[in-house]
Amino acid sequence: MRANKRFWVAATVCAAVVAGATGCTQGDDKAADPFAGLTADAIAEKGVQTTKAATALRMSGTGKTEGKDMTTDFTLDAKGSCKGTMAASAGKDGKAEILRTGGFTYMKGDDAFWRSTGGEEGASADEAGAMATLLKGRWMKMPSQGDDNDLGSLCDLKTMIKEMDDEKKSDRTGLTRGEDADVDGTPAVALTKKKGAETTTFYVAKEGKPYLLRVVATGGKEPGTVTFSEFDKALTVAAPPADQVVDMAQLAELSGS
Repeated sequence: MRANKRFWVAATVCAAVVAGATGCTQGDDKAADPFAGLTADAIAEKGVQTTKAATALRMSGTGKTEGKDMTTDFTLDAKGSCKGTMAASAGKDGKAEILRTGGFTYMKGDDAFWRSTGGEEGASADEAGAMATLLKGRWMKMPSQGDDNDLGSLCDLKTMIKEMDDEKKSDRTGLTRGEDADVDGTPAVALTKKKGAETTTFYVAKEGKPYLLRVVATGGKEPGTVTFSEFDKALTVAAPPADQVVDMAQLAELSGS
């Protein structure tokens, strides 16, 4: 599970690092183009700073890692609450729901998910099968530490935003502004960077607040798309019923570890 968690952090957090770059904006009419007169790096910075200030957002994505197609869809807020789903290989390698509230992260996977993840990196097929049996229809409860060794960090908006702003600062150069685009009905500026075989395009909203709306990576080893939406919408997350929860200590006792 830890290896898969690292993918989610890399694919949905690190890949979402927006880079400022040199380049010129298009158009002279500020009423038509709110970014008129700004360089590409200034536009990108607006996108980063505006997204950092969001109190909540939805982050959904698709990508490929280790030969598997992955999907994720999370809604999270600045108070530490989160809920969402993730799946591998269109669900063939399992699906899981994740909740984060009250300082704890809860995960509920289907049989295929627990068998494919093994619960812990390096677990045997028998151990994975035992975990799948023990957790069938139940939520696994974990402390949310909010660091890169904890699944809860994936569900933590503050951590995600910090990664967005701090990680891979060297990637914050080399973007150029292309033709404007439409992202789910919102006009957006398209900022593109090419690095070797990989092309990454970042979309920043032209209407309303200049949020980062989408990141698309193609041509590289881990292509994918991450879309951001539902900014600043209130989020309510309730912990699962107690009789449906197994914490990690109980899981160790039940499995005889």
